[in-house]
Amino acid sequence: MSTPNTHYGAEALCRLLADKNSIYFLGIGGISMSSLALLTHRRGLRVGGYDRTRSEVTGRLEASGILVHDTPDPAHLDGFEAVVYTVAIAEDHPEYLEAKRRGLPLVSRSDYLGYLMLDYQSRIGVAGSHGKSTATCMCAQILMSALCDPTVMSGAPMRSMGGAFRLGGRNSMVFEACEYKDSFLDFNPTVAVVLNCELDHVDYFKSMEQIRASFAAFADRAGKDGCVVYNADDRETCLSMCDVIPRRVTFGIENTTADYRATGIDLTGGYASFDLWHHDRPMGRVRLRVPGRHNVYNALAAAAATHECGLCSRDIVRGLEEFEGAVRRMEYKGKLNGAVVFDDYGHHPTEVNATLRESRLLGTGRLICAFQPHTYSRTATLFEDYVKALTLADTVVVAPIYAARETDDRGVSATKLAEAVNAATGREVARGCEDMALVVGALCELARPGDTVIVMGAGNIDSVYVGLPLEK
Repeated sequence: MSTPNTHYGAEALCRLLADKNSIYFLGIGGISMSSLALLTHRRGLRVGGYDRTRSEVTGRLEASGILVHDTPDPAHLDGFEAVVYTVAIAEDHPEYLEAKRRGLPLVSRSDYLGYLMLDYQSRIGVAGSHGKSTATCMCAQILMSALCDPTVMSGAPMRSMGGAFRLGGRNSMVFEACEYKDSFLDFNPTVAVVLNCELDHVDYFKSMEQIRASFAAFADRAGKDGCVVYNADDRETCLSMCDVIPRRVTFGIENTTADYRATGIDLTGGYASFDLWHHDRPMGRVRLRVPGRHNVYNALAAAAATHECGLCSRDIVRGLEEFEGAVRRMEYKGKLNGAVVFDDYGHHPTEVNATLRESRLLGTGRLICAFQPHTYSRTATLFEDYVKALTLADTVVVAPIYAARETDDRGVSATKLAEAVNAATGREVARGCEDMALVVGALCELARPGDTVIVMGAGNIDSVYVGLPLEK
């Protein structure tokens, strides 16, 4: 079982950690955890940690002078005065148990981030069921292009940042705000962005009512002096925002009363260009370098958030046009047998639907999707939605379900999902693969010139690139 979030809050953590000069990080190799470790190291504290997997990230930490262990040992805690942990760590982890035995302060990742972010004057927090990483990176690119030197904590790496984390000045911070286990309720944004609101993380959220309440609570974290920027075209989001305290700012395409709007959208070739408006004042024509209509919404959110922080229209338009995308968000990987291959993190049916629908504009041949379901609970609960979304592809290769934190007790599998897609289409368009080598073989067999191949999922499906003979 994973560990629970703590909810001390920034004020209590200021007292709890006031005299602590050394912090140990459990799960230090994660994108967000490594960022927190580096921020703490910059403060002059002694930092160390554990992660079971050696990676490029842990290598960078060690190059910065942070000691990283890849095997657990209670002795590793010697000399450390507090522990920050990711909730992905199990409650029976030896080092977690040892910290409890010693009476060391134990603080969850999100709680600690909420504490650290108070060092920053302007704090943009990006939440939503879909698009968080991309919109966070768009905000970061706008601020970087405007020479604002932001500190950034994203859930996905960005080429212009050289990773998912950027250590900048203390005037502005941009961070991704994940809703899982209500982690985002520990954050302290001055601008709270809500992109959309949908049923997900069904091992924690049991109803839309619970999700709406959580997003409303996140919006309220901006307080009466802050603002919430939200999607006026998304019904569930609008319902969530009805009674929030902060000043409300909206963006949208369809809703003509939205404060920030996109008009004149052109999706020629799959990449959007549009006119950006703030009320009745034009901000400029934007030409995105990332594909899909859904990225117009991400761009609107980023434009609204940064404009509310005082950036001018010129800097916003330039930043959006300089944004080249986040890693694994419709990222071009190369060609396979003449077919173009894109890599995408989409793992919710809505994301799969949007990506496949809009990918039709990228090529002239067939649309081939290699999809990996993420967690048994999500796959089982949203099974019919996955089937409907996957029927948008001409050919589907279903990879083994990525278990993440779960065990297989739902009776779902790659084969069963593929069979359901075939039943829905009345044709043999899908095949289930119970190991990744079969996925590689299927893609090599299927791809041909003119096709568009989308490799999609939030688990380890990107491991297929080791076996795919891609050409640039």
